[in-house]
Amino acid sequence: MADKLNPKHFINRELSWLEFNQRVLDEALDQTNPLLERLKFFTIASSNLDEFFEVRVAGLKQQIESGISTRSVDGQTPVEIFSAIHHRVRKMVADKYACWRDELKPALAKNKMRMLEISELHKTDHDWLEEFYHDKIRPVLTPLAIDPAHPFPQLLNKSLNLMVQLEMVKNGVPAKYLAVVQCPAILPRLIQLPRADDRRDYVFLGDLMGHFLADIFPGTQILGFWPFRLTRNSELYVDESDTPNLLKAVEEELHKRRRGHAVRLEIANHCPVEIQKTLLNTLLLTEQDLYLIDGPLNPTRLMMLYQGQHAPELRDAPFQASVAPALRNKTDFFEAIRERDILLHHPFESYSSIVEFLEHAAVDRDVLAIKMTLYRTGGDERIVGALMNAVNKGKQVTAVVELRARFDEANNIEWARKLEENGVHVVYGLVGFKIHAKCALVVRREGYEIRRYVHLATGNYNPTTAKLYTDISLLTCHPDFGEDATNLFNLLTGICQFQGMSQLVVAPFDLHKKILQLIARETAHAKRGLPARIIAKFNSLVEPQLIEALYVASQAGVKIELIIRGICCLRPGVPKLSENITVRSIVGRFLEHSRIYYFENACQPEVFVGSADWMPRNLFRRIEIVFPLKDGLVCDRVIREILGTILADNIKANFLGADGIYHRKKIAAPEKPHDSQATFMALTIPKSADKSKEKFTRVKMAASPFPK
Repeated sequence: MADKLNPKHFINRELSWLEFNQRVLDEALDQTNPLLERLKFFTIASSNLDEFFEVRVAGLKQQIESGISTRSVDGQTPVEIFSAIHHRVRKMVADKYACWRDELKPALAKNKMRMLEISELHKTDHDWLEEFYHDKIRPVLTPLAIDPAHPFPQLLNKSLNLMVQLEMVKNGVPAKYLAVVQCPAILPRLIQLPRADDRRDYVFLGDLMGHFLADIFPGTQILGFWPFRLTRNSELYVDESDTPNLLKAVEEELHKRRRGHAVRLEIANHCPVEIQKTLLNTLLLTEQDLYLIDGPLNPTRLMMLYQGQHAPELRDAPFQASVAPALRNKTDFFEAIRERDILLHHPFESYSSIVEFLEHAAVDRDVLAIKMTLYRTGGDERIVGALMNAVNKGKQVTAVVELRARFDEANNIEWARKLEENGVHVVYGLVGFKIHAKCALVVRREGYEIRRYVHLATGNYNPTTAKLYTDISLLTCHPDFGEDATNLFNLLTGICQFQGMSQLVVAPFDLHKKILQLIARETAHAKRGLPARIIAKFNSLVEPQLIEALYVASQAGVKIELIIRGICCLRPGVPKLSENITVRSIVGRFLEHSRIYYFENACQPEVFVGSADWMPRNLFRRIEIVFPLKDGLVCDRVIREILGTILADNIKANFLGADGIYHRKKIAAPEKPHDSQATFMALTIPKSADKSKEKFTRVKMAASPFPK
């Protein structure tokens, strides 16, 4: 292209992420969703925004403070990006809290879940709260004065605090003072009042503490109190090349995370300006870092209203994943896999099959060794228990544990230690690279032969998130996959050079190059008038060279359909640049997490599945695995059933415009509504399902966009 890497051809990464979070928030605003599901999306959008500030905004502020003025691929400096973020987030915060005040809170109240003010409680509730305060709250509170003898306290990341202004008379002269009271993290942020019926009435912890402030500041007059919350830089900074023990280094950094530099201040909107300025000056923040909040400061704590089994009428209809047909009524996993490759589509097909496969391997007398990668285990006792049980059965067991899985570091450290204590050989992969690949290798003696069984996936070995995320698993005993998996683990645990693989494509070694080659092949086919099409589903598209390659392919006539849940820096639909590219994003009941790459290849399609998004970090700074689907039936299922159904979605699909804004298309007759995730639920329910599942079985598949 003549104007290669033209900044106008790229959407800013941070702003694109914010648009993704807006799509999450839109699910909270969508009145067709059940009320508690709307509340769930409201809390998720809030949690996402917290992490965005902890990592992305924190990094941007570091660049600004260091005087870095290098322009991003979309042509903006760090200062310009920060300013754009500032304006976009303010609108998002306003929309978010308007959603709470005007829609969610009143709707919850109508459904017997009320957030009450102290002033509107009757005496019985007052008496109960006073007793609760003295028994459960007061003993753990510590009032912290702010004066020359008491410097401003080092408050923890995302902790809830009260800024207190009080007056005290000394030597007959009244004087004003400031103090801080931190709300201990161990305390619930919502205090549920006792009720004899099914009502659920709550008081916010901050309000309750504020009501009794005079109790911990005796002899003073409380002039006012204002809840506030800090967000701090939470990125870990570990120099692997200069540390003899990665586990200890990560542990040390975790302690620092809670006290990183402040990057955002949220405070109640009725806080006086002089108090706001005092906090900003103390925390070395500017007014751009200040967010005045009219609502709960930490909406993520509202998730407790969602948790539990109450109010089923306010939730999505229950869904129980079924066992994949290839494994149904099977007692021998190895025999089933030997018959042919088995593909599982989670959460629609149960992840328990993968757990049972590992448990089965742990006790099978002919299994000699088990090796697997662990990125986010969620502390599941069945998976780590299977590994420890395998050791007890005399098998060689190796776990490649990624200690730096963001915000799961402490959990992974704990389980790594437990595995080591129980005889599992634990390693932390290659210096300089996160281990994001999802792979398990089971080595089994069968007669006079050794056969290797491999599990490859797009999702983590975490049965909890496997119920919430859409992912794909492949079970195979294809010899080439077994050999590649063996070489991969030798690379991760030993000292050797990457030598290439027969089937697996591995980042950071050859994945980027392979994707470019596949795109170039489709481009060449289109130029020769041959069928050319690319369908790619993943979480984020950021890498500039791949975006440029897609633009070139589009100009050559390749039809390109991108299904991207999150960040997309490519501009679709630009005349003479990306007219043949569409980008859609699906945010629904389950988090779209699977990665699938389809290449038409002149009517000889190739399909790849794996762990990698098209981002620089995945392609150049992580160990990722992408693998081809070799079994014809498996490949056809992914093309027609999975990709075909997703492309037909006209309920949850949002389409990206060239301006960087997403919109939903209106359904026009004779088009019928199709929700891809509802269709997948219907497809995986056995025919003998009871009538409680009828809601899903009535959903019909849309016509596949693939020719028969």
